[in-house]
Amino acid sequence: MRQESKIKLMEVCGTHTMAIARAGIKKLLPANIELVSGPGCPVCVTSQGDIDRAIEISRIKDVIMATFGDMMRVPGTNGSLEGMKRQGYDIRVVYSSLDALNIAKDNPGKKVVLMGIGFETTSPTIAATIIEAKRKKAQNFFILSNFKLIFPALEALAGSEKIKIDGFICPGHVSVITGSIPYEKIAKRYKKPSVITGFGTIDIFRGVERLINQIKNHKYEVEIAYKRAVKKRGNSTARKILDSVFEVGDSEWRGLGIIKKSGLKLRKEYEDFDAERIFKVKIPKTRKIPGCLCGEVLQGIKSPRNCKLFKKICTPQNPVGPCMVSSEGTCAAYYRYG
Repeated sequence: MRQESKIKLMEVCGTHTMAIARAGIKKLLPANIELVSGPGCPVCVTSQGDIDRAIEISRIKDVIMATFGDMMRVPGTNGSLEGMKRQGYDIRVVYSSLDALNIAKDNPGKKVVLMGIGFETTSPTIAATIIEAKRKKAQNFFILSNFKLIFPALEALAGSEKIKIDGFICPGHVSVITGSIPYEKIAKRYKKPSVITGFGTIDIFRGVERLINQIKNHKYEVEIAYKRAVKKRGNSTARKILDSVFEVGDSEWRGLGIIKKSGLKLRKEYEDFDAERIFKVKIPKTRKIPGCLCGEVLQGIKSPRNCKLFKKICTPQNPVGPCMVSSEGTCAAYYRYG
């Protein structure tokens, strides 16, 4: 009997990673089909240096650092934002960027800095908040921009010699904004088929099935298997808002290093809200966390089970790396669902 060829597919989105683990999908696939996780968790891919910058800014007198919940526990070189809060610094968890703007309104004598993270899904909402802040002439509200663009990262992975990926299970959330067209360049140039799919178990199986069919038929196309949410051209209104506030720049990704044109920085007309420009701080020299394989996990090179710290020293209660901190992190998914 002829042995089936190995097929390696990468699910890019952290929500997909958690859904796959929760449903036990890997155990239900044929032995020749391997699913690996990619850099689709915005908390996980935020570089250690960017965490360090947020920590140093939070030390400044009269600064309130606002952040989304998962970022509190991500370790920097010398601690975390959660640790800073325990030391008495004013660190607050917010659920939206408007929450941070309201904190600035209620605290006119303070400088409120929102640590902005996320992909194309989140960043348009931050852009809209900055437009609102300018309209209201808010002079004590700032953004520390750590936003990422997913397509340059996918291109870096598609062209990597370290890991041979046969196809991408693409994120439904991001694709609602971007549409499917930007994936086409990667599919054709690198001969990596892509399928955008949802987060239900049937959605994921449908995405895997379509990818396998493309691979077997030597097709390199982009398919939308999530048409109830994703359109080919995405959400042009959200993209216009994003483009009006931000411009593209280079960005550092944990595990992937600096990827050109993969981040967002504030345009000149909004530079008064740029925390990195306003607050000049000295960043400590970053040190790789001994034994932590989060960077390799984010590239799909290693599994959490390859890490000697996993489940022994590194747990959700005592996370060593961001892949265990985030609710969308691969290590957290493996820990919770085995």
